[in-house]
Amino acid sequence: MKPNIILYTKDYCPFCHRAKALLRAKGVTDWIEVDVEDDPVQFRAMLTASGGRRTVPQIFINGTHVGGSDDLSALDADGGLDLLLGEEMLV
Repeated sequence: MKPNIILYTKDYCPFCHRAKALLRAKGVTDWIEVDVEDDPVQFRAMLTASGGRRTVPQIFINGTHVGGSDDLSALDADGGLDLLLGEEMLV
């Protein structure tokens, strides 16, 4: 079973690109990307889902709010990212 991943992003954001690169390195190639740059409705949805965080990316894996790019990297360093992604995604 593949993980359900939602990324709230902006096109120019280097942290968004870094988060996507880490996910690809983990073997993840499929996610829902929501560009909030020019979409106030999606931006408000991101604010609500993330508990008020205004920065991008905001990353959700299987319904768990991971946070931003630094949070994703820290989760990976602690081994928690592999657990969220599921054993089938381990590289």
